This record gives sequence, structure tokens and C-alpha cells, in this order.
Amino acid sequence: MKASANKAAPPEVLDEYLPKNGDPGYQVSRYELDLDYRVALNRLSGVATITAVALTELRQLTLDLSNALTVSKVSVNGKRVDQFSCRAGKLRIRLGSTVPIGAALSIVVHYGGSPRPIRSLWGNVGFEELTEGALVAGQPNGAASWFPCNDHPSAKAAFHIQVSTESRYRVIANGELLSRRARASRTVWTYEQREPTSTYLITLQIGSYEMHRLTRTPVAITAALPARLRGNFDHDFARQPEMMRLFIELFGPYPLGSGYTVVVTDDVLEIPVEAQGISIFGANHCDGTRASERLIAHELAHQWFGNSVTAGQWRDIWLHEGFACYAEWLWSEHSGGPDADELAAAHHAQLRAQPQDLLLADPGARDMFDDRVYKRGALTLHALRRHLGDDNFVALLNDWTTRHRHSTAVTGDFTGLAANYASDSLRPLWDQWLYATKVP
Repeated sequence: MKASANKAAPPEVLDEYLPKNGDPGYQVSRYELDLDYRVALNRLSGVATITAVALTELRQLTLDLSNALTVSKVSVNGKRVDQFSCRAGKLRIRLGSTVPIGAALSIVVHYGGSPRPIRSLWGNVGFEELTEGALVAGQPNGAASWFPCNDHPSAKAAFHIQVSTESRYRVIANGELLSRRARASRTVWTYEQREPTSTYLITLQIGSYEMHRLTRTPVAITAALPARLRGNFDHDFARQPEMMRLFIELFGPYPLGSGYTVVVTDDVLEIPVEAQGISIFGANHCDGTRASERLIAHELAHQWFGNSVTAGQWRDIWLHEGFACYAEWLWSEHSGGPDADELAAAHHAQLRAQPQDLLLADPGARDMFDDRVYKRGALTLHALRRHLGDDNFVALLNDWTTRHRHSTAVTGDFTGLAANYASDSLRPLWDQWLYATKVP
């Protein structure tokens, strides 16, 4: 009996690339975050209310939470929990009695501290102070830097985010802005993200931003940026409405009801960052030269590929980055730049000159953000497009984004779906591009 029970139990590790993240024992449906942030002090205090259901019998559960934050009180289903501990990036909660499979859970965590980025294989990720304000860049494991969560891309949930901070700052978070209430020198901002969203795609942006609504857009596009950058923005980001129209045509309907927001910080950022319904750029990406337009296309494409359709395992990261990179090429082709054939030829030559040791379908944790994943992923899609033809390729992308909308998928799901659009076997193409290290 014991062996049988162990066999049926969920795996201890949700993802081999981030083996310490997540808890397979429960599924979260909703997070409610009530936060207070003091910018000058970098001081965060908050209450997180987490609604979940038990997937297995539970005597204890864990939440991912940064060591920089301290938990003062925990309750589960209305009862205070005295036995909890925080260490090694985990909040461990021992339940008073066994929670059966299928039982509802309401977990309330009171916490606070001075948030800071989480150190990872890929550098510092998560909550980061700016010169004046703060931002969150959560990919892949930075969500725990500012709220307790079940931090894995497959664990999607709805979010209600309420933030109080000094009134001189604007707060931007995911979803629809429900209210903005001034109280003396502080303002409370409340957002609702209704579509199921991975924790790493939840963001918080705080700064001295002015809002600007783009015109003639098929989807509402709003920008938040420092006043000094408005002129540069109007030039550098002017073609976003056209980008949006193209991507809707190629990828299917824009997946979010609350529109799209672009944040440009007053600080320099090494790379732009995607979040659900939001893209974050640095002042260096808004310099009046339009030199970052491919990155603007890349981040917009992530709203379909990565944010709506999310990889179920981090090994399948090419489903995010390869697709967003190929969207850059599609935009270039559409907007009068080099076409996809030209770009594919150039990047193919570069990849052939680099080490031939990366497996696209499983690049390994250390290399999952290697530029070769981006470019080889895009080349894989270009090879597929040439094999299927443009009409079938576009139909496949629309089917993919519709079938897995606000859900998760893995490489096998895509290769299986693509077979429906081919007149012959795609196995040789996948063997060469996905499952061999040598660049074809």
C-alpha cells in the first residue's frame, strides 16, 4: 500500500531548472495583495491572501518567499498557525490538521521588510530600487522577492493588487486600474488582473510617470514615462499601433481585455522586461533614434507567446523566446526592413560559427536565456514556415494561441499541433532543429 501511495503522489520537484521553486501539493486560483511601500526607505509591508485547493493530502505546505522579507503572522482557513518558519527562500507552514484532497484553502500571510532582488544563475531578478521608485522584473524566479507565492510558470492565477505609496508617485500593476484613492500624502492604487497569470509575470512599477494614450490603435495602448522622454517616445514607439495590427493578424486576437501598457523608466535598463499586459523599457531604449524597435516588437509579441501561452516547464523556453524573436523578423519584413529570409541567413551563419552544444528543446538551466535559444528558436520557426507555406503557418500560430490561451503548453504540444498543418512528416525538421545540438 505504501509503495502504491508513493507512486500516485505528485512529484516533489515541479521543474528541474528551478528545483527549489513551487509546491505541487496545491493549486492557487487567486492572490490578493494589500501592500504599503515607502519609496525613500525601501520598506514594504503587506498582507497576502491566497485562495487555493489541495491537490493531495496536506499536513504542511510551502510558499516561495525571499529571505529579505519577514513573516509576522499566518492563518489558514481562518485559524491562526503558530508553526511556520522562513529559511532558504521558503515559508513552511505546518497545518493543525490534515487537509484532504480537493479541500479549499485560504492562506493569509502578514509580512514585511526591505525587498531586494533574488540572486540567481541569471543575475539578480525581482524587486529592484530605481533612482526614484521601483520596478519588478520577475523572470524566472523573482516573484518571491515581493510576495509569498507558488512560484512556477504552470501555476497561473488571478490577481488583485492594492498598493499604497507616496502620492507623488504613480503605481502601475497588471490588469485594470479599478481605483485610485488619495489619502493625505499617500495614494492607494487598486488593480485587478482577471486572466490567469504566472507569478513571474506579475509586476509592480513605481515612479514619477506621466500617462500617454496612443491613438488609432486596435487595442488600447498606454505609455507611462518621465515627461522628459515624451519627444523621444513619440518617435521611437510611434509604430506600435501598426505592430499591434500586424500581430493580431498573424497571431490572433490580443489576449487581454485591459489593453497594453508600456513603461519607460528614468533609469537605464540592460534589457527590456515583459510582464502580463505590460512591457518595461529603460531610458536607453527611448533615445530618439528608433534603434530599439526590434525590442519593442519582441516585448509586444510576448503577450501572445510566453504571457498568454506559457511554457509548462522552463526547458520549453524556446516557445517564448524563439517566437518573440521570430516576431521581430516578421515586423522587419512588414515594415520595410530586411525580410525573414535575409535575417534567417545572417543568424544561421552566426549560429554555425558558435559552439554546437545547445539542445533547443532542453538547453539546461544555465543556458535557457542564451541568445542561441532565441535565434535558433526563430530559425526553427522559419524552417517550419518554409515547409508549411505562409497560409498554413499563420493558421497554425492562430490555432496555437487560441487553443492554449491563458494556459500552459510544452514543446510536444506544438509539434503535435503543427502536424495537422503539414502534408508530410515534420519529424526530420524537429529532429534537426529541436533534438540535435548541431545547427542544421
